[in-house]
Amino acid sequence: MNRIWSKGVSVLLVSILVGGSLSGCTDSSGNGNSGEAADGSYKLRILHNWNGSGGSDNGITPVEEVIKEKTGVTLDWEYTKGSETEKVNQIFATQDLPDIYTGPAWGGELDGIIKAAKEGQLVDISDKLGDYPNLAKSIAEENVPPALYEKAINAYDGKKYLLLQNQPAQNEDGMDWLYGFYVRKDIADKVGIDPQSVVTKEEFYNFLKAIKDANLQENGQPVFPLGGFSNGWSVGIGNTMFNSGGSYVDKGDGTVEHNFFTKGYEEYTLFYRKLVEEGLMDPEAFTQTDPIAKEKINQGRIAILAAHYPAILDASKEYVTSHPGSDYIPIGPLERADVEPNRPADLGIQGNNVTAITKNCKGACVDAALKFLDYMASDEGFMLARYGVQGVHWDMKEGKPVANKEWFDKFTADQSGKVRKNEGISIGLESITGPDRINSVAGGDIWADQKRLDAMEQARKILRPNGIHVITAYNPGDVITKAPEWEMLKPSMDRMGDAWKEAIFAKSDEAALGIINELREQLRKTGYDQAMQFTNENLKGKDVVTVQMPN
Repeated sequence: MNRIWSKGVSVLLVSILVGGSLSGCTDSSGNGNSGEAADGSYKLRILHNWNGSGGSDNGITPVEEVIKEKTGVTLDWEYTKGSETEKVNQIFATQDLPDIYTGPAWGGELDGIIKAAKEGQLVDISDKLGDYPNLAKSIAEENVPPALYEKAINAYDGKKYLLLQNQPAQNEDGMDWLYGFYVRKDIADKVGIDPQSVVTKEEFYNFLKAIKDANLQENGQPVFPLGGFSNGWSVGIGNTMFNSGGSYVDKGDGTVEHNFFTKGYEEYTLFYRKLVEEGLMDPEAFTQTDPIAKEKINQGRIAILAAHYPAILDASKEYVTSHPGSDYIPIGPLERADVEPNRPADLGIQGNNVTAITKNCKGACVDAALKFLDYMASDEGFMLARYGVQGVHWDMKEGKPVANKEWFDKFTADQSGKVRKNEGISIGLESITGPDRINSVAGGDIWADQKRLDAMEQARKILRPNGIHVITAYNPGDVITKAPEWEMLKPSMDRMGDAWKEAIFAKSDEAALGIINELREQLRKTGYDQAMQFTNENLKGKDVVTVQMPN
């Protein structure tokens, strides 16, 4: 096995921060069952399984009107509020199925939809792909990361159930979300600490402590030194200061093991337990909903946020507008354990959605769904989902898409994002548009204002001093699921997130480690050692992901 530095943090964070979160309730913007409508169109029920997503308040949007004209399809949307993993498992357990499902291409969410495919809960589209070239292209072997292709696309004896969305078509289309810890500039100034001087875990702790000791308040309520968004996203990304960051780490003998069994994981757990015990982190970080999290941000009550930068810029826009100088700026870059200081940031840049047609959709429904999805995966559909209606929201000028100034100003002025959604942009269509070609075919983000672009570029200079390295190696997490022991082992593996949260809220370090060690023993009793032997045997001679930054 070749030694490749990478880190499966997408799966790690899902298991740590999402796996034990609140049950997934839903919000639907539709008003009826699927089927042929009186006007000859076909209504499809679609589940957008992303916590916190949402749609228009005003019924069918201008973008959806174009889709209806082009495909004869209207959409009845359902949006997840809560755990995406629990939602995907819930719909198949209860058989309350949409016609089209789209959701995360990783973690428990991906496992759940793969399980559904193997149980016959999805529609096999292999014999229809010849009629839908855009869909066929999206799951061609050369367009899908090899491990994901083996695990999710080509895993059903020639049948095809899943479509991969937003896999970068070219290198220039890859998105670095700039995950990290970001502090409000005014607060950093108040405590007299330069955020870029914070590099080690000790310096990070001292920064949080200085904020706590400043006794800051907003409207009579305390300011929490550290916070995040809903269900713990993405507070736990400090793990990269304690181990190489991968879900599986290199043991140094040509094999890997899950980082849950490492000393670094223990140190990581105790560090976060210390933050909780000393009041340095919002105690509701792992239980709060997305609206509550964003309300705290807009109240000015979170000093340091952990997430990707676009989410932070969006959530803090209202507060920053009314409080100039309170922009969130990057901390660090923080040290990375077991990684050379001058190493590029290892990022897993791959498609972020898988889409499937469920068995609820039959006959004419399948044909309508495929026609709709193939159109959305075309260049025209791709640009419609992201830019809106050509000739209304934007136009082509000198071969490039340019935003209509009227709509640019409206979208920029609207801090809630509702104006954009009511036009049909950012309502979930962008999750079903095939390969990401935002730069290679389209014209970049035409709706981004210059201030936002400048902030992103400045953060990139700080957090990526050595550039990035796009991971193409095999993730052991994809291989272990094929082990004979997996079905017996999986419930114990799924407990890791809950155990970690229980541990950081334990009454003592000894109790915290007791929780971790108890689950370690349970993992071994349910086949962990044998499954890892299978995994390592199947990874011999392959480049393996063992280090990766969140993305």
